[in-house]
Amino acid sequence: MNKSNPQERVIFLADCQSFYASVEKADHPGTENKPLVVAGDPERRSGIILAACPIAKSYGVTTAERLGEALKKCPELIVMRPRMQHYIDISLMISGIYQEYTDLVEIFSIDEQFLDITGSLKLFGDPYTIAKAIQQKVLSQTGVWIRVGISSNKILAKMATDIWAKKAPGGLFELPPAKIQEELWPQPVHKMFGVGSRMTKHLSLLGLHTIGAVAMTPLPRLKDKLRARFGKQSDIHAEVLWRTANGFDDSPVSPSTFNAAPKSVGHMMTLPKDYTRQEEINTVLLELTEEVCRDCRRKGYMAEVVSVNCMCSPYEAPTGFSRQMKIPYPTYHTNTVYDAVRTIFYRHWDQMPVRRLGVTLSSLSSDQLVQLTLFEDQVKLQALDKATDKIKDRYGSSAIVRASSLSAFGQARERAQKIGGHYK
Repeated sequence: MNKSNPQERVIFLADCQSFYASVEKADHPGTENKPLVVAGDPERRSGIILAACPIAKSYGVTTAERLGEALKKCPELIVMRPRMQHYIDISLMISGIYQEYTDLVEIFSIDEQFLDITGSLKLFGDPYTIAKAIQQKVLSQTGVWIRVGISSNKILAKMATDIWAKKAPGGLFELPPAKIQEELWPQPVHKMFGVGSRMTKHLSLLGLHTIGAVAMTPLPRLKDKLRARFGKQSDIHAEVLWRTANGFDDSPVSPSTFNAAPKSVGHMMTLPKDYTRQEEINTVLLELTEEVCRDCRRKGYMAEVVSVNCMCSPYEAPTGFSRQMKIPYPTYHTNTVYDAVRTIFYRHWDQMPVRRLGVTLSSLSSDQLVQLTLFEDQVKLQALDKATDKIKDRYGSSAIVRASSLSAFGQARERAQKIGGHYK
């Protein structure tokens, strides 16, 4: 770090190596030197690799590929079913370790967290000393190996991790601002944070093959280039790309990031098979509606806008829609929202087989203010919904379900066993 600038921050991006697979290896002695993956249920459409240990990756196994393809590459592969609640618990345990070194810890994902250790240097030593201490403590307490990118802001720390620390034998890499031109700019543009395969192709067609090429393009010129390709709405994207390439990021490490009021609440479900009959579709729409309304009640919000997302088969050329409507007054009452959900769905459905559905509530407001109506007792409906919620909170989400969810095409009981689409 530049010791001449006392105001320069010291930021870590700590990343857990093959997180789910590492947790499983730590919990199952004897698997340390064997190829292991964590994969969804192969009998359903979630039969893909969620995490692969480094040994499995050496056989060519990759995250997000189908389990069957992975087994062809490595027949001796150990396949573990995901345990999402356990992974969340371990992630929170790791957060607790980080918080022993700084109170400025921001969750970026289940396996990545930012740490601002600027104020911790006098207590624990230089950045490398702190990073190594954290590495060893996390490894000894959880069995998970972390890699740490070090820099003066979050965007540079993230790229230090992704480009270098993940490949470094010691899992540490420092990218000070003074070395951006030397270290970062020669890197191919696809290694820049926020640039995926599609954007890589677009930038390459514009003659921007390296991160440095983006950084050295004057911002007005870069905006002109992207406007010519994407239209006027690309100005913000151009500025984000330019700032990222130049390593500019003033955003603080904020522990309260996930405590901010939500702008929307939604749930989506990929169906175990294509649904074509109204009875099947209505059951899933009702289950999704109950989930989002329960989430709103738990968080203390009512919604005034209802959105429905639908994707239909075939997978190779899917059709579908995403539409919304405003309801007369804010609510989180399941039946009221469900009426709107059905209206939207059947207004736009093209009768093709349905493979994925989603329901989202937005335009949220506090549930402390209730709009009274002539034809419904809102206070009574709220009390009924909350009584149902209490039963589910105490005995589990499947303790009380609609009769339709007990049918062969209901998914509520199955989803009650999962977090984020994967088994707890």
